[in-house]
Amino acid sequence: MGFLNIFIVALMPVLKVILMTGIGLFIALDRIKLLGPEANHHLNNIVFYVLSPAIAASSLAETITFQSFITLWFMPLNILLTFVFGSILAWLLIKITKTPKHLRGIVIGCCSAGNLGNLPLIMVPAVCEEANNPFGDPSVCSLLARPYASLSLAMGGILIWSYVFGMMRLYTNEGTENDTPSETVAVSSTELAVLPSTNAHTISMHPTPFDAKIVKIVGFIIGIVSPIRKLMIGNKAPLRVIDSTAYMFGEAAIPCMTLIMGANLLRGLKGSEVSRSVIIGIIAVRSISLPALGIGVVMAARNWGLIGSENKLYQFVLMLQFAVPPAMAVGTMTQFFQLGQCETSVIMLWTYVVAAFSLTLWSTFFMWILA
Repeated sequence: MGFLNIFIVALMPVLKVILMTGIGLFIALDRIKLLGPEANHHLNNIVFYVLSPAIAASSLAETITFQSFITLWFMPLNILLTFVFGSILAWLLIKITKTPKHLRGIVIGCCSAGNLGNLPLIMVPAVCEEANNPFGDPSVCSLLARPYASLSLAMGGILIWSYVFGMMRLYTNEGTENDTPSETVAVSSTELAVLPSTNAHTISMHPTPFDAKIVKIVGFIIGIVSPIRKLMIGNKAPLRVIDSTAYMFGEAAIPCMTLIMGANLLRGLKGSEVSRSVIIGIIAVRSISLPALGIGVVMAARNWGLIGSENKLYQFVLMLQFAVPPAMAVGTMTQFFQLGQCETSVIMLWTYVVAAFSLTLWSTFFMWILA
C-alpha cells in the first residue's frame, strides 16, 4: 500500500474532527451565538448526565465480554504507561520551565492524560470505513474497532478521574492555600467532552471521580457477567429495549461533545498569561515524545509476545493512545477547582491546532509501519 494512500486514509478521520470542531467554534461566535455560554452550559449538562453515560454504558456492555477483556488485557497497561511516561516528561518540563505552582497540576494533567474518549471513538471506526485501509475488510475492521475504542474510553476515563483529579487537587491546595475564591463557577461537563461552559450559572451538581467511573463499572458488569448480558444484550434479550435506548442516546454524544469542544476552544483565542515555553513543552510532549515512545512500547510488546502480531488494528489503537492531544477533562477540573481556566483554554487551543497536523502524520506513520 502506497504512502500517499495511507496518508489519505489517516487524514479522513482527522478532517471529520476538525470539521465538527470548527462548526462548534463557528456557532459559538458572538455574531452567531447558537452555542453561546448559556446554551453551552445546558448542552454540557445534557452530555455529562445523559449522553456520555449512555455511550459509555452501551458501548462497554455490547462490546466487552469476559473473553474479549482477557484478550485485550494489554490495553489497560498501555494506557497506564501513557500516564506514567507523560507524568515523567511533565515533571521534567516543570523543572526546565520553572512552571508556577498553581499551573503544575495542569501541566501534569495535559502531559499525562490524552483524549482517549471521543477521538478514538471517531477516528478508529472512520479509518476502518476507508476502502484502502491497511487493516483488511472494512466490515470486519469496523466490528473490531468499537470494542477497542470503548475500552480506551473506559480505562482512560477511570485513570483521568482518579490520578489526574488527585494531582490537580494536590497542586490546587498548594497553590491556593491562602486564597479565597471571589465567585462560584459553574461546573458541568464530561471526561469525553470539554471545558465547562459558563461561569455565569451556579448549579448544585458537580462532576466527581465517582460520577465518571460508576457508569463504566456498570457497563463492564453488564458485559462481563453472562446472566446479566443475556438479559440485556442481543436481539432476543428480554430487556434489550434498555440497551437500544442507551445506544440511541449514545449516538448523539460524539457530535455534541465535539461541538462543545469547538465552542470552548474559542476561549483560548482570548489569550492568557501562560508562558510560551510551557505551551511549546506540552506540545512537544504530546505530539513528539509520547508518540515516539508509543511505537517503542507497542513494538516491544509485540516482540515479547504480549500482543498478537497479526492484529494490526489493535496495535494501531495502542500507538494512537500515545499520540492524542490532552484530555479535555483537564479543563473540566480547572473549572471545578476554580484555578487556571484561561491558561488551560490557551493550552488546549494550541495543542489541538497542532494535533490536527501531528495526528494525521503520526497515524500515517503508524499505518505505514504496520502495513
